[in-house]
Amino acid sequence: MTSRRGYGRPAIVWQEVGLGVLTVVEQLRQEAGRLYRRCGCRGEDGKQLGFSCPTLKQDRQHGRWYFAVQVEGLEGKRVRVRRGGYASEELARRALAEFRQLPSAEVLSRMWTVRRFLEFWLEYLEENGLLRPSALLSYQRAVRSFLIPELGHYRLSKLRVKQVQRAMDRICRHQVRGGRLIAASTVHQIRAVLRSALSDARRRGLVGFNAAWRLRMPGGARAHPVVWSPTRESAWRETGIRPRVACWEIAHLARFLEQMQDDRLFALWWLVGLRGPRRGELAALRWRDLDFASAELTIREQIVVINGVEHLGPPKSAAGVRVLALDETSVKIMWAHWRAEQVRRGGVAPDPDDPIFTYDDGRQVKPDWLTRRFRKLCAGLDLPPVRLHDLRHGAVSLAGAAGVPLKVMQTDAGHSSPVTTVEVYQHVFAETAHRSVAETASLLLSHAKLRLNLEGASQA
Repeated sequence: MTSRRGYGRPAIVWQEVGLGVLTVVEQLRQEAGRLYRRCGCRGEDGKQLGFSCPTLKQDRQHGRWYFAVQVEGLEGKRVRVRRGGYASEELARRALAEFRQLPSAEVLSRMWTVRRFLEFWLEYLEENGLLRPSALLSYQRAVRSFLIPELGHYRLSKLRVKQVQRAMDRICRHQVRGGRLIAASTVHQIRAVLRSALSDARRRGLVGFNAAWRLRMPGGARAHPVVWSPTRESAWRETGIRPRVACWEIAHLARFLEQMQDDRLFALWWLVGLRGPRRGELAALRWRDLDFASAELTIREQIVVINGVEHLGPPKSAAGVRVLALDETSVKIMWAHWRAEQVRRGGVAPDPDDPIFTYDDGRQVKPDWLTRRFRKLCAGLDLPPVRLHDLRHGAVSLAGAAGVPLKVMQTDAGHSSPVTTVEVYQHVFAETAHRSVAETASLLLSHAKLRLNLEGASQA
């Protein structure tokens, strides 16, 4: 179809946009941009008159000139850009021409603030499922609680290292619950989120460098996990001061398990104390994951609760999908738990897709409830305080004390790197330390001829 005014020229084509319609001609006009004039005069109500100021029609020198133009934004979405404050129409026209020569990415970097990009970035991560729900929540907290208040007002293209450094210095002075300064590890996590966001901005061509690199960061040491030795336990009972992260000695764990034998979830406490699965992994276990014949427990999923909503997904990392071998006692304990579930159901055997660990009414347990339940059970046992997650630390340490190879310990714990297993999770029990030094001294004494006078050594 052709128009009457020109041979071969296409007629106006209508396209639906949202709730209205927009012609191709109008779209091209918006892409080319338009100029307009407005002022800062205010009416009787105190509001700016803007375009409706009567003086604009009477005086061509009144007000300032602006331009508006549509450009292609991220993910193919078109956005409108407005710039103004020019003294004449000619200056605004020149500015529009120069602006239209810029690449789309540079246009956005000049237009978008850090806040707008961070919000877009979080939305992009959520829509594409690039993060686990718990990791996404951590990113959102870092962005909304710290990064946007400190850096959100800067233009993305104007963000510099010195501005980010000052923001991090202010965050380091932030006080959290109880009046304590924010932990150094939390500051490092906030910086990591910003660095990841700016790396994505750089890949998109919005910035030329990452302003979150080469920062001076706090060097606070990470909490070093310890074992509840008799000395530490005595100090805690006298002063009430406890280590930030500590796990039970073998005797403490044995006492806990002995007291839990009549608890309906004794099989769960036994598994976490011996094999150390995460609480979300325990909550997600189903009977099809347990193979009595081969004595193996497969961990393939975990439950994470975010803002009261349960999310079922893969474990924390690819290494979290694993098969745990079970000893003979563990198989008997799990078999006893299966029979108890059968009795609770009135003689009906559990279905393979049913959860292994449930509430009294048969519903699947939640990870947060397991934490509260464990704390309540420990309250009446007069044991040194530990978290449920600390039993996972203890399980790794128990395996190390038993002489399990490091690679096996790493695989059973579901860690991506053995460094995490050794530096964070494995602790040395006093029994293991004394046995190790005795064996080491025996090896040395088998080669060294020493003349020792041990008289009075027993009184030392």
